[in-house]
Amino acid sequence: QVQLVESGGGLVQAGGSLSLSCTASGSIFKITSRNWYRQGAGQLLELVASVTSDGITNYADSVKGRFTISADNAKNTWYLQMNGLKPEDTAVYYCTAAIIQTIWTMKPADYWGQGTRVTVSS
Repeated sequence: QVQLVESGGGLVQAGGSLSLSCTASGSIFKITSRNWYRQGAGQLLELVASVTSDGITNYADSVKGRFTISADNAKNTWYLQMNGLKPEDTAVYYCTAAIIQTIWTMKPADYWGQGTRVTVSS
């Protein structure tokens, strides 16, 4: 099967930086998209950033210019560099991926990491 393991959350002061990473392992033929979601307390799940297998990135308006998503395809790892953090960025961050497991698989399936908490103090 497939596992996504995240790392890099923590506590930081406003204006600081954190970097999250996510590594996928297991039966993987192709990863078609790599994403970061977040959910703050009492808030809806929000797509923060995504990158396709072609390298096309997309960001939520709230993080544009501050966050950068990148990927190391050879390592099945992707990253979220977060600069200029604000208290409103406080949330549990989840990495997700759309993964095709075998050459015979017709459609990718979605997988989620366990989540990592980011807390930004004012």
